[in-house]
Amino acid sequence: MKKTTTVLAALFLSCCGIQAQGGKSASMTFQRPRLVVGIVIDQMRWDYLYRYQQRYTEGGFKRLLTEGYSCENTRLPYIPSVTAIGHTCIYTGSVPTIHGIAGNNFYKDGKKVYCTDDPSVRPVGTTAKSAQMSPCKLWVTTIGDEMKLATNGRSRVVGVSLKDRASILPAGQNPDGAFWFDDQTGNFVTSSYYMDKLPEWVVNFNKEKHAAKYLSSRWQTLYPEDSYTESTADATDYEDGIKPGEKALLPLDLPALYKKYGYETIRRTPFGNSLTFDMARAAIKGEHLGEDNETDLLAVSCSSTDYIGHQVGTNAIETEDTYLRLDRDLASFLNYLDKNVGKGTYLLFLTADHGAMNNARFLQDRRIPAGSWNGDEAADSLNKRLSEAFATDAKLVREVMNYQVFFDTDKIRELHLDYSSIKQCAVEALLSDSRILYACDMEKTAVSPLPDDVKRRTINGYCHGRSGDVQIVLKSGFYAHGMKGTDHGTWSPYDTHIPLLFMGWNISHGSTTRETEMTDIAATVAALLHVQAPNGCVGKPIF
Repeated sequence: MKKTTTVLAALFLSCCGIQAQGGKSASMTFQRPRLVVGIVIDQMRWDYLYRYQQRYTEGGFKRLLTEGYSCENTRLPYIPSVTAIGHTCIYTGSVPTIHGIAGNNFYKDGKKVYCTDDPSVRPVGTTAKSAQMSPCKLWVTTIGDEMKLATNGRSRVVGVSLKDRASILPAGQNPDGAFWFDDQTGNFVTSSYYMDKLPEWVVNFNKEKHAAKYLSSRWQTLYPEDSYTESTADATDYEDGIKPGEKALLPLDLPALYKKYGYETIRRTPFGNSLTFDMARAAIKGEHLGEDNETDLLAVSCSSTDYIGHQVGTNAIETEDTYLRLDRDLASFLNYLDKNVGKGTYLLFLTADHGAMNNARFLQDRRIPAGSWNGDEAADSLNKRLSEAFATDAKLVREVMNYQVFFDTDKIRELHLDYSSIKQCAVEALLSDSRILYACDMEKTAVSPLPDDVKRRTINGYCHGRSGDVQIVLKSGFYAHGMKGTDHGTWSPYDTHIPLLFMGWNISHGSTTRETEMTDIAATVAALLHVQAPNGCVGKPIF
């Protein structure tokens, strides 16, 4: 009888066990990792994982692919595909129509605003007004906010990036700190939304003058330039210089550029990513992240890839060299996490906020339809058309931005004009442009003749009162950018297909090509940690 009882008890415990990611049975008493690390590579196209792989080290991107789990078909479920929305979506699992961040810039109460501007706070660590920032325009919680709620505030949450928005929006409403780079001082700074003064560890980090050190040497390629076979020749017509009048040519004399343009120079070099990882290490040590049983969160965003991509495009030697250097920085950072947090005790994901199109002239030279389109010119043309149609000298279009038309609704009401007729006139005028594939009244998107894929992204990206009221969809290969460098913002795969890899705690090696979405990241982390998903999350756990 005793033997039977023992067997039944064992079977009961086995049935009650939960299957951890990795095939190991775990007890009903769940565990959590010490630290969650989110790494966002700004403007990283999915194919960069493979285009440069031959010269990646074993410890960087290759390690993520060989040890981690790769979601090979991850897409953005909204437009416009821009930095602020991407970072917000990753950490909230939500979309603009719910989370409120409608672009890097958008309209609020009839005025154009920046996504994290907050005049009610003061700069901390600098006197620059550019540090008057907070998440005041964000309507929902992030995964970090939910982690803190789940632990009665014991989890610690920190955001780090060169860009303010790429630190602030991922860190969420109630973090322990969000820090970004200040061009005026060359330091990492914050605002009074978070604290009254910089923590001692940030002060000490700033004293080491990391940015000045990186700018004291020339940017030379890691390998001989003629070995960069994944890139076009250096200094082509596809590239812009680091500043107007500067040549797009390596090696780059960083000391001279630093003397001429200041600390801002580092943003447009691969060493901006190195600086970001330096700050991330300092944050782990200074904030004691991953040192106890309460799971902490570190949100890291590498911005230099975006600055460089806009400048030289997706096929430049500068871009290839930047990713080869980023791979080494990533390997070093993963090694740091192994030694200081503990291999297998941290959960890491790496993704991007958006991709980028190949340079339009580059495509044209290969007989692929492509070109440039100008939003300011479109706004002028629309104002002229509407002026004629509605017999008024008033400018009824405020701006064309984010591939959307923003109307002066106050003026339209004042003149007692029919808004629906104005929008329809604008749609008809836009469709006469051969570069525009579709244009629709946002209120009629659901019944507009748009492909389902585009329609869903348009609906998800529309935030009433903050987005424009007419959506513009350009033909693939066209963008609102000049003929040098590149841009993003559209629905096309080059802008919305991003890398997504998980590695570390409870993650088995593997991959999937089934469609996953950016909104699934926060949902997946929440499920793994057994905490509530962010309160605007529309994503689904991947595993």
